[in-house]
Amino acid sequence: MGRLFWKFFLCILLAQLAATIGVIGAFWLRDQASRRAAELDTGPPAWIALDAASATLKHGGLAALRGMLGEMQRPQVFVLDARRHELLGRTVPPELLAEVDRQLASGAVPRGIRRITGPDGERYLAFVQRVYRGAPPPRIEAASGPPPSHGGPGFNRRIGQIAGIVAATLASLLFAALLAWYFSRPIRALRSAFEAASGGDLAPRCAGGARGGEELSDLGRDFDRMSAQLRALMDGQRRLLHDVSHELRSPLARLQAAVGLAHQQPDRIGSSLDRIERESMRMDKLVGGLLTLSRLEAPPDFTRREQIDLTELADEIVADARFEAGPGAPRLSVEAPGAIIVQGDPDLLWSALENVVRNAIRHGGAGGVVQVLLHSEGTQARIEVLDRGPGIAPCDMAAIFDPFFRAPAAQATVDGHGLGLPIAQRVVLAHGGAIHAANRDGGGLQVTITLPLQGRRAPQGAYQ
Repeated sequence: MGRLFWKFFLCILLAQLAATIGVIGAFWLRDQASRRAAELDTGPPAWIALDAASATLKHGGLAALRGMLGEMQRPQVFVLDARRHELLGRTVPPELLAEVDRQLASGAVPRGIRRITGPDGERYLAFVQRVYRGAPPPRIEAASGPPPSHGGPGFNRRIGQIAGIVAATLASLLFAALLAWYFSRPIRALRSAFEAASGGDLAPRCAGGARGGEELSDLGRDFDRMSAQLRALMDGQRRLLHDVSHELRSPLARLQAAVGLAHQQPDRIGSSLDRIERESMRMDKLVGGLLTLSRLEAPPDFTRREQIDLTELADEIVADARFEAGPGAPRLSVEAPGAIIVQGDPDLLWSALENVVRNAIRHGGAGGVVQVLLHSEGTQARIEVLDRGPGIAPCDMAAIFDPFFRAPAAQATVDGHGLGLPIAQRVVLAHGGAIHAANRDGGGLQVTITLPLQGRRAPQGAYQ
């Protein structure tokens, strides 16, 4: 067992022992107070009470003495007959009776004790119990009789007290061990999970046998969620590094081939330089997309926040795309009811919508139609980009917003790196919106973007 278990065990055991000692001490003080109360009274009030008892018995008889003893509250006078029975049937405390017998056996003149004689000549033993101020009433433990010996009730009581202390200590040991094990077990499991995580093993391991509603179990589940997130991020980084390496390898190979061709055929150096320029531009575009994607992965901290008319933004993007695409491109159209105003970074929103539109142009098929529909619904602005291309296979629909994803049918026919839709998704999410894609009836893809209208606050964690 580790040090944590023994720390829990000792702390709980000390608390248990302190409570046990406190309870035993309280009983001991009460017992001592009871013993103090069971003492002979040798003061003047006791002598007066004894004289009164003697005179009452002598002149009034036994009935008068019983009446006086029954009415007298303090001091408390006990009177025993020859058979050591108290006249009123009261039980005499053993400690008090033992003190009376001790003084009578010593041979000295007893103090606080009086032998009195009745009219019929029968002798009685009278004595007074001392009562302290604030002390509890005398505890009646046993009937009057001979003083306790080593085998009497007092000895048995002490043996019982010792046995109680031993039993309480053993129970404290067992209870402290159980509590220490109960608290240290999930912490040890969490510690082993941290050690495994430091070695690179991020598999969930804390919440398997934990019960709900316990703080330590909740901590283990939170650690498992954290390790799962870290594992997903690490897998994403490895996948991204692999994809980047794959995407850079092709233009680098073409650059090397163009340089080798220029060396071998100096007369064709012009075409080689054109090839090198095209590949450099592709690499520059790829690196620019990766930088944008990396910046959007972190919490957004945009320096520009302006009012943007989405209708005007869509018109400009479609005009530029129509000019660049040429006569063989799909027909482009924008439909909007009027100005739709949102707030955000104009450059990033331009990049997001442009990536979606250019993606529709690339995959929409030559001679098709690409529509950009804008309208508002309540507090949301809605942009729909529709094409009549082949669409996306249902099994690939969940992956189209992953970096470097390209549909298998388009990998050899369409130029691109698969960064457009991931960048668009992160820009939209950073502005408090949402984006999703779905296949259209009759063929084609529909990409829908929703953004908060001006005056609508973005959700917590989104772009502010």
